[in-house]
Parts: sequence; structure tokens; C-alpha cells
Amino acid sequence: MRIVQCDYARHAEAILGIFNEAIANTTALYDYKPRTMETMTAWFEAKARGKYPVIGLENDDKELMGFASYGQFRTQPAYKYTVEHSVYVNVLYRRRGLGQKLLLEAIAAAKRQDYHVLVGAIDAANSGSIALHERVGFTPCGIIRQAGFKFGRWLDLAFYQLVLNTPAQPVDG
Repeated sequence: MRIVQCDYARHAEAILGIFNEAIANTTALYDYKPRTMETMTAWFEAKARGKYPVIGLENDDKELMGFASYGQFRTQPAYKYTVEHSVYVNVLYRRRGLGQKLLLEAIAAAKRQDYHVLVGAIDAANSGSIALHERVGFTPCGIIRQAGFKFGRWLDLAFYQLVLNTPAQPVDG
């Protein structure tokens, strides 16, 4: 297996499949309707505009097993050193440590880009994702009770953060 930088032409369809499986079957995404290829076009364009990586993990057959990325946390300029990340693994490859590999790659990329805080918004019942984040050093920083409603029930949204030692010289403005 190998880490790759994902691009639209090669990976959009696989990422779309991973997203849509998560939408249909999990509370990892608080969406109701499947995403479309048009959604993926806009998603990849936003990542490119913000210079946010889309990090993939492929098997020996070049099949995308999972991906990680991050993007803007909030729009106000003082948040410029904070990003919100996500990690998704294809249902066929879960529980093999791939999420941790992807998350560690995302953390390394954030350090290279001089971000200071990574934020993860995780369904509070997703014990696997919470354990993954805690294993690599994330700490809980809040819960929004009943933030979402899906599958006939209220969902609590837990926030986890990792504070990095970058940038060396943060600046205002």
C-alpha cells in the first residue's frame, strides 16, 4: 500500500463512493442524500483553491482504500491557523489501521503548511473514530448535544483537537 495525493480524474469516483456509503449507513456524515459527481467537482476545486491536500491510501492494485483531508475551519481571518479535518476509509478496509495512517499523514501535512490546530467533528457515538483520534494525541474540547438528527434519532457532535507546535512565528492579519 502507498500514500498518494488524490486528484479528481483518478480518485473522485472512489471518494464519492466512500462518502455515499458513509451517508447511507453511518453517522460519520450528517448528510441525508448521496453526493453527486458535480459535488465532487466543487469539493476538489475548493481543496485546490485553499491548497488543502487530499491524501489517499491505495492498495497494490491502485484501488483507493481511504482518504484524509482538511479545510477551512471558520471564515474569519483569525482562524487562519486552524483547519477541520476528516478521514474516511472504504468499508471493505476498515479496522486495519488505515485511518491512523491517513490521520498521521494529514497531521504531517498540516505541520508542513504551518497550521496550529486540527479540529475533528465526530459523532459522539462513533467510538472507533474517537479512539483513533485519542491514540494520536487529540483531546476532547466540547460536545454539541443534539446537533443533528439522522436515522430517527438526535446525534451529539463531539469536537476533538490537536495543537501543533507550528507556526514558529504566527502573525496577525
